[in-house]
Amino acid sequence: MSTGELLSVEPQELQFPFELRKQISCSLNLVNKTDNYVAFKVKTTNPKKYCVRPNTGVVLPRSTCDVIVTMQAQKEPPLDMQCKDKFLLQSVVASPGATAKDIAPEMFNKEAGHPVEECKLRVVYVAPPRPPSPVREGSEEGSSPRASLSDNGNLNALEFTNAAKAFVEQHDPQDNSSEARTLISKLTEERNSAVQQNKQLHQELELLRREVKRSHGGISLKYIFLVGLVCVILGYLIKSS
Repeated sequence: MSTGELLSVEPQELQFPFELRKQISCSLNLVNKTDNYVAFKVKTTNPKKYCVRPNTGVVLPRSTCDVIVTMQAQKEPPLDMQCKDKFLLQSVVASPGATAKDIAPEMFNKEAGHPVEECKLRVVYVAPPRPPSPVREGSEEGSSPRASLSDNGNLNALEFTNAAKAFVEQHDPQDNSSEARTLISKLTEERNSAVQQNKQLHQELELLRREVKRSHGGISLKYIFLVGLVCVILGYLIKSS
């Protein structure tokens, strides 16, 4: 924490978990340690790259204020994950009851004799959190995501799609490494194999249904024959009596 006479600033570094093509935000906490109204202004060496809200404001006596700094989505990774961008937080005592509308640029002009307190902040890129593994619990370690058949025998395309999506999200779209191509090819082959197995199961099921129908037809004829035979015997016995 930077401890000045007017404002305390935390943290001292603007840490961004860097990811390509994604806006990233971090916050600064300003603490007014005095009984005065304190006006502040945030400047940066790269204003087109960052959005600061609010970039000016007033912190009430013995109060705090949060400043959100958002880095615009970047198309290319920085060299060695290093950043030379800097921020400058200027603070000055304001009139009692002052609001953000009362802040004027000349208030932060040190050449005009105003006592301006300054705090310099640097930007640091950190590694983003690792995404969860696409392999479900209970799967063998190191095994690739597999498409499966649902209870009704249809291909569960959702599992395959989710697995492929999770893989793609972990890699840059322009990544043409042999490992990426191999895994994508393997997933495609396994999906096609599952579809073929599904068709084969349907064919076997249809054959089984036909055999059951023929079997039922044979039982019905045998039953009719037995009933007829019993009737003949009964008729003969009645005549004999």
